[in-house]
Amino acid sequence: MTRPVVIVGGGLAGLFCALRFAPKPVTVLAAAPIGEGASSAWAQGGIAAAMSEGDAPEKHTADTVAAGAGIVDEVIALGMAREAPARVHDLLGYGVPFDRDLEGRLVQSREAAHSERRIVRVKGDMAGKAIMEALVAAVRKTPSITLHEGYVAERLIVDDGMVKGVVARGDHGRAAVAEAFPAGAVVLATGGIGALYAVTTNPVEARGVGLALAAEAGAVIADAEFVQFHPTALDVGRDPAPLVTEALRGEGATLIDRDGKRFMPAIHPDAELGPRDVVARGVFASIAAGKGAFLDCREAVGSEFPDLFPTVNAACVAAGLDPVREPIPVAPAEHYHMGGVWTDERGRTSLPGLYAAGEAASTGVHGANRLASNSLLEAIVFGARIADDLRDDAGGASRPEPFPEAGPPCESDPAMLALLRETMASKFGVIRDEAGMLEGLATLRVIAAAAASRSLQLMTTAATMVAAAAFARRESRGGHFRSDHPQQRPASARRSMMTLADAERIELRSDAEH
Repeated sequence: MTRPVVIVGGGLAGLFCALRFAPKPVTVLAAAPIGEGASSAWAQGGIAAAMSEGDAPEKHTADTVAAGAGIVDEVIALGMAREAPARVHDLLGYGVPFDRDLEGRLVQSREAAHSERRIVRVKGDMAGKAIMEALVAAVRKTPSITLHEGYVAERLIVDDGMVKGVVARGDHGRAAVAEAFPAGAVVLATGGIGALYAVTTNPVEARGVGLALAAEAGAVIADAEFVQFHPTALDVGRDPAPLVTEALRGEGATLIDRDGKRFMPAIHPDAELGPRDVVARGVFASIAAGKGAFLDCREAVGSEFPDLFPTVNAACVAAGLDPVREPIPVAPAEHYHMGGVWTDERGRTSLPGLYAAGEAASTGVHGANRLASNSLLEAIVFGARIADDLRDDAGGASRPEPFPEAGPPCESDPAMLALLRETMASKFGVIRDEAGMLEGLATLRVIAAAAASRSLQLMTTAATMVAAAAFARRESRGGHFRSDHPQQRPASARRSMMTLADAERIELRSDAEH
């Protein structure tokens, strides 16, 4: 018996999954026009794939495990690495113009914590944009994909422990009446949690909606405490903060303070190419000490900067900066969430009928600290696996029906939203401690009690999952660093698994301690 499949999300994972279903019908709900509002389109580095001479999936896996700080699922990571070349060729088939040399071979670059040059890119820093443009064009030409753009998911439909559909509201969440989309399976591909933080490289749509919807429905959330802060966002006061790609450091750019002194060699043997969490803390410390932090590209890249890194160059020029002639100010910014809805190797969550892919999911391949350029790879590998898992059962577009039980749309509360974002940045950011997290959890309870809009309710739920998991992990590991517990604890070298009920119990305990 065939059942409609509904994919929630118009980023890389969602669109790749939808294309993989063809010619079987599938319905896609996207909060913004597909390709817009997706972090995938902003990705500058590229896709990691062991395709060059001397490289191998086993080497790629070893680098992934090393970056993940002891909690990567090695079997799943190896499977992903082995599928990488095939998925890159899929993208080539959709028309993605990956960089090639004069002999037609894919050009592969190196990024931090990779032992080989294995990143396939487009025009230096335009991989995400080019990939999404190609997939959007392919989706719009695929008649088996039914698109509903401007539809914001509000809740999952759960019946007898099974997910049977999703409720969403059109007109970018402003429609008077919400609609129910019945489904035999729902795929959450809603992206990350960047917009929960005051400083982020993510689009405003990255609000943790998928994580919150799954948590409210009772799904297990994994590794929610592990948030990656990109060390080098352009520090010019823009929201979101423009990303200054790691590939610049791969080409030899250095981090200096206001006096022109490099600070990373004293912090890590690999200096600027150390793990992202280490470099982010180095940049954070330099700024906190009043010395500032700047990326100096003058010698390593120089006059070629505008041609090699056009996206970063445009952001610099817009801010009145010339990266060819002057160091550019940078600061850490929330960039990627290693945690998310727990899934197995096929993208299945703990709830029957519910799948997750991309940044909304926690597959186990990232551990405590994602290896650079593994995120786009994970999105296409698991997007493909989900479609393959469901293809035999998929059939028919979901036919929406009015869902008046959802009530009218609520007005947003800018003041409460700003408070939530500042609380996450200051209490659950690059460096955490128990006193700050207790204050943060107390503030989140106040916001939860006052939240009127469905959007803010979901954001608070997602924030609570991150906050409770961070409070519960009394050690430092990967993207989770506690100044009051700065060392790793061998006994804690395992993934965290938590439901919303578990998080609420931690909240109650923290309230008593506070």
